[in-house]
Amino acid sequence: MDPVFSELSVLLVGAAVLGCLAVIGRQPIIIAYVLAGMLIGPWGLGWLSSIEFIEKTGHLGITLLLFLAGLCLHPQKLLGLFRKTLLITVINALFAFAVIFFATWVLRFSLGDCLWIGLALMFSSTILVVKLLPTTKLHQQRMGAICISVLILQDLMAVALLLWVGSASFSQGILLGFAMLIFKIAALSAGLILFDTYILHPVMKQVDRIHEALFILGLAWCFGIAAGASHIGLSYEIGAFLAGVALARRKISFFISERLKPLRDFFLVIFFFSLGAGFDMRSLGGIFLPALLLSVMLIVVKALGFKLAFQRSGEPEGSAKELGVRLAQGSEFSLLLALSAANVGFLSQPASLLVKAVTILTFIFSSYIVVWRFPTPIGTSEKLFRD
Repeated sequence: MDPVFSELSVLLVGAAVLGCLAVIGRQPIIIAYVLAGMLIGPWGLGWLSSIEFIEKTGHLGITLLLFLAGLCLHPQKLLGLFRKTLLITVINALFAFAVIFFATWVLRFSLGDCLWIGLALMFSSTILVVKLLPTTKLHQQRMGAICISVLILQDLMAVALLLWVGSASFSQGILLGFAMLIFKIAALSAGLILFDTYILHPVMKQVDRIHEALFILGLAWCFGIAAGASHIGLSYEIGAFLAGVALARRKISFFISERLKPLRDFFLVIFFFSLGAGFDMRSLGGIFLPALLLSVMLIVVKALGFKLAFQRSGEPEGSAKELGVRLAQGSEFSLLLALSAANVGFLSQPASLLVKAVTILTFIFSSYIVVWRFPTPIGTSEKLFRD
C-alpha cells in the first residue's frame, strides 16, 4: 500500500475517533486532534513513521485560514483597524517579552536563551484565534476584525524576525528589515488590487454561473499569490491574506469563503494532528514544570495586558476582556522562530524544546478557556455553540 495513503488514512481515522469522543464528552475538538497526533505519531504508538509530509500538508490549512480571514476585511476597514491596534499590539508584545525574559532568567537560562524564548512567545496564534471565532463575529462584528488586525500585525513582526534570523546577520538591523517588509507588502497589495480590478473581477463575472469554476479560481488566486509572495521574501500566509483582502471588496468574497471552509477545516485537522505528532513527551524531563509555569504566566499576562490596553482605547469592559482571553496563548510562529533560532545557534536545544512545550500547552489551555466561556464554532454547550 502507498505509505502516503496509509498514513493519511491512519491520521483521519484516529482524528475522527478521538474527535467524536471529544464532542460526546463535551471537550474541545482541537485538543482531540493534538492528542491523536501524540498517540499515533512517531513518539506514541509509532503508526506514523514520519510526519514531514503531514506537517507540510497541514500548513496548507494555515494558508487557507489567512485567505478566508482576508476575505472578511475590506482594505479601508483593515487600514483603519491597523491604526487603532498598532500601538496596542506592539506594547503588549513587548510586555509579554519582558515578563517571559525575566521569568526564564529567574529559571537560570542563559541570557541568549532568555532573549529568544521571550521573542518567540510574545506572539498570539492566528490559527487558534480565528478557528475559535464564530462566523458571525468574523464577518459582521467588530471583535473579529480587531482580533484579525492584531494577529496580522503580530504576524508581520514575526516574519520580520524570521527573515532576520534566516539571514544570520545583524548588520542590517531589524528596523531596516521590517521597513523592507512593509514596502514589499504595500507594493504587493497595490499590484493585487490592480490585477483584481482589471483582470480577475471581469473573469469572475464571466464564469460566475458555474460554481465549480469560481471555486477553482478562488483556490488558484489564494495559492498562486501565496507562492508569489514567498518568492519576494514574504510568507505564504501573508500572501494568502493579502489575496483575500484584495477580493474582500467584492460580494463574491462571501460565496468563495463559504465554499472553501470545509477544505480549510480538513487541512487544519492535519495541522493540529501534526502539532501533537511532532511532540515527544518523553523529552520533557526537567522542563515540564518550567513549561507549565510559563504557560500559565503567558496566558495571564497576555489576557490582562490586552484587556487593559483595549479598555484604555475605548472598548467596553466585556469586549476588552473577551479580546484579551481570545488572544492569550503562544503562536505557530513561536515554533518557527524557536526552530530557526536553534538551527543558527542562537537558541539551545533545551530552550527550543521549552518554547515548543509552552506553545502546545497554551494552545490546550486557551482552547479550554475559550470554549467554556465564550461562543465558538466548537462550543461544548448549546448556549456557547455558534457558527
